[in-house]
Amino acid sequence: MNVHDFRKPENSVNDIFVHRWSPRAMSGEQIDDATLMSLFEAARWAPSSNNNQPWRFIYARRGTPRWEVFFGLLAEGNQVWATDAAVLIVVISKTTFDSGKPARTHSYDAGAAWVSLALQGSLLNIVVHGMQGFDYDRAKQELRVPDDYQVEAMIAVGRHGKKEDLPAYLQEREFPSPRKKVSEIAMEGMFL
Repeated sequence: MNVHDFRKPENSVNDIFVHRWSPRAMSGEQIDDATLMSLFEAARWAPSSNNNQPWRFIYARRGTPRWEVFFGLLAEGNQVWATDAAVLIVVISKTTFDSGKPARTHSYDAGAAWVSLALQGSLLNIVVHGMQGFDYDRAKQELRVPDDYQVEAMIAVGRHGKKEDLPAYLQEREFPSPRKKVSEIAMEGMFL
């Protein structure tokens, strides 16, 4: 698949940004420790307010005892395809600084860590698919997330699989999605 058949940058940008997308087709093959830790290492170096580094990643590998807990958190629509992921990750962020003062940008900073992880996955030709379709409250409870942390998202990680192995309705969606024009997201001076 040629990503440029689906995505055309309007301005000069490195191909890593255009090529990163969120496939659903995964092979079921495991991800080795070095590859998984490489994703977390990339996230580790993300920028953060006052170097707070509020992001945390709780994960389970397919085939381990905790996998069923993580898989059970997913909405049914995500379970259909995420069953072949190698790893499921819950992203959380600390809502305070170590001093106890509120950290207003904790979600923003966790988002920076997520995109670093996603881009590293793209560089390694690994599927990294972020999701909001899961039970946030159960995740907080079942993963014992402390009160001063917020559940942000889930991520499915795996090796690329075959589009044909997905249900027909997902095969139709298995391509890099387009993006809004720059003029729709960047406004000079005030909100337009």
